[in-house]
Amino acid sequence: MLVSFIMADNPPDYPLADRLALTTPAQVKAIGHPLRTTILQLLHERAATVTELAAALERPKSTVAHHVEVLARNGLLRVVRTRKVRAIEERSYGRTARMFHVAAEPSPAGEEMPRDFNDFEVAARESAPAFEQGRLWGFIRHARLSEDQASRFWDRMAELVDEFDRMPRSGETVYGFAVGVYPTDHPTLPTAE
Repeated sequence: MLVSFIMADNPPDYPLADRLALTTPAQVKAIGHPLRTTILQLLHERAATVTELAAALERPKSTVAHHVEVLARNGLLRVVRTRKVRAIEERSYGRTARMFHVAAEPSPAGEEMPRDFNDFEVAARESAPAFEQGRLWGFIRHARLSEDQASRFWDRMAELVDEFDRMPRSGETVYGFAVGVYPTDHPTLPTAE
């Protein structure tokens, strides 16, 4: 069940659901494009028009309008406000949820969900300049866990991601935040006798 709410002192400036499960391959493909992911991230702060998004992204309005349309068609964005500007209706778009996640269940049509995007690949590319400037903070740890332990830990990390998403926007620098839990072939000690 999705809960629709917004806290007065937290962005964005329109009501939206807390979480939305992506249940179709088209929805997952929609968030797999870097420009569309950036649009979704910008709309964490407030609703915006295609013109505002194009200015922020330094891209042509037609390109941004196309990507906004893909996100809207797949239920990730919606029009949250309209206003008349010189006899033309200007639309402000907002996210439909604070957090999107790929549904664990198969899609209703039985289609395979795409797996052609990797948040860590994006994080590695984005973090390279920070690393070169000595401004990258990160940890990597390995631990032998049960599936249940890994699942419970992931739930705690999702809460931290949610907290990061809800932080009031301020300052001049946009920070990235990447988390993940994944199985590895990291070596383990033999069982103690």
